[in-house]
Amino acid sequence: MHIVPVVFAAALDTYPGTDVVMISSLQTLFTNVVGVIIALAGVALFIMFVVAGFSFLFSGGDPKKLEQARGTLTNAIIGLVVIVAAYLILRLIGAFSGYANITKFSISPSTTP
Repeated sequence: MHIVPVVFAAALDTYPGTDVVMISSLQTLFTNVVGVIIALAGVALFIMFVVAGFSFLFSGGDPKKLEQARGTLTNAIIGLVVIVAAYLILRLIGAFSGYANITKFSISPSTTP
């Protein structure tokens, strides 16, 4: 398996003939961090839905437990709305500005060291 060397190869761009790291490694880092944050947000959202569902199932009619489960479900839905709204706002800004790739992070390459 050559997955690890291929993944890290994108982050090791250097200026030709030198050991100076180019700014495109920041682009790779930022892209990876944003991807991880989005994935973690999705996992957290799923876990919150599952926990809320089990809380409803095992509340046994206790009003305090039902209220806690309802609060967890409400927070999960609010989180989903915030994530979707953030994405849609970025797409809307992209549509109005004419820049279609606003959700893609990139740094223009520089030719001077």
